[in-house]
Amino acid sequence: MERIYISELKENIGKNVKIAGFIQIIRDQGSIKFLIIRDVSGIVQVVVLKKNAEAMETAATLSHESVIEVEGLLKEEAQAPGGFEVSAEKITILSHADPELPIPVFEKGQEETDQSIRMDWRWIDLRKPKNILVFRIWTLMESAFREYWLGNNYIEIHSPKLIGAPSESGAEVFEVKYFDREAYLAQSPQFYKQMAMAAGFEKVFEVGPVFRAEPSFTSRHATEFVGYDAEISYINSHEDIMKEEEKMLEFVIKNIKEKYDDEIKEVFGKEVILPKLPFPRISIKKAKEVLGGLGVSGERGGDLSSEEEKKISEHIKKEEGHEFVFVTDYPASHRPFYHMRNENDPSVTKSFDLLWNGLEVTTGAQREHRYEILVSQAKEKGMKLEMIQFYLNFFKYGCPPHGGMGMGPSRMMMQLLGLENVREAMFLYRGVNRLFP
Repeated sequence: MERIYISELKENIGKNVKIAGFIQIIRDQGSIKFLIIRDVSGIVQVVVLKKNAEAMETAATLSHESVIEVEGLLKEEAQAPGGFEVSAEKITILSHADPELPIPVFEKGQEETDQSIRMDWRWIDLRKPKNILVFRIWTLMESAFREYWLGNNYIEIHSPKLIGAPSESGAEVFEVKYFDREAYLAQSPQFYKQMAMAAGFEKVFEVGPVFRAEPSFTSRHATEFVGYDAEISYINSHEDIMKEEEKMLEFVIKNIKEKYDDEIKEVFGKEVILPKLPFPRISIKKAKEVLGGLGVSGERGGDLSSEEEKKISEHIKKEEGHEFVFVTDYPASHRPFYHMRNENDPSVTKSFDLLWNGLEVTTGAQREHRYEILVSQAKEKGMKLEMIQFYLNFFKYGCPPHGGMGMGPSRMMMQLLGLENVREAMFLYRGVNRLFP
């Protein structure tokens, strides 16, 4: 007999079925035992009767979270979850769980176990249907991004994560021993996305790991995470990149809303809001003025603090009813050397950040594609040209004007579902003090 998912049981009432999963609940009433079995698709009640002596004997040895296989008759039962139950004729123990669980899978009438402890036992924490739902939604999100990219003539690339020079400013990188020399873990695929533009690919995307040696313990930072990146040729300004991201996010969020809106409301208490186009835009200069008027001051003159991001987002939501806002035109002093400067004001870059309900989820810009200007800007930033000459060479033999963005999907999931910490959206979190499991 083939095993079927619990979600498929309702189509098989009156038939003998085989299911498998974790034991969530055990209720012993002497001559009868009830088990609640959980697989990735749902839960079902299993009843073990005294007349099935072998099944009853096996059931007596079971512990919570053991993995079992059950064969029996599926019948209607109004009192059971879903309105039916499996009457066990055969129980096979696939894996016995130690009765002393390090963390509970289901906590009733008490606060959830401390997050740091749950992260120690993440594979058990992930057994919760709520957590599995996070990754079901993430799977759809990534599929929708890919559908958009592939439907709009993007080419997928996989850039190296071991690189010979830092891909950003040189700070916040992990150095690794690479045979007889030093190498670095890539902070982004930035240099190689641009190489693809110089190669004539015109539109590329990448889904891959990003490494940041940031000694940060905030709710939104990690030292390793998945990044979504895209780069486009023949643009006129960073406005073209923002327009593309708007369409991209509208497409992705629409897909999520159509499939998971009800579940997200039920489990996370959040409604998925389909954003209207265009997204609001505000320059960093204007944002600072608005924040000043609201009595919010920040220490970072050319950038926004996390508090400022929240407050400017609240202002935009109040004024325009929108969860998203592009903050644009950051000063060159606070942006990488490869960001293109404004022709009318070279102190300003053609760049942006996208905030979603108060959290930065994207950074993007038009890149400088002219060799001489790029060299000049690298010198201005104090870059060692010999370290990045391979990158500079990408622009020496012709390269279209281009720009792109880097997105943080774990932060997007955090905002979409109203999670308190980005760690809850990550399969396994990596931070300053966490390298295990």
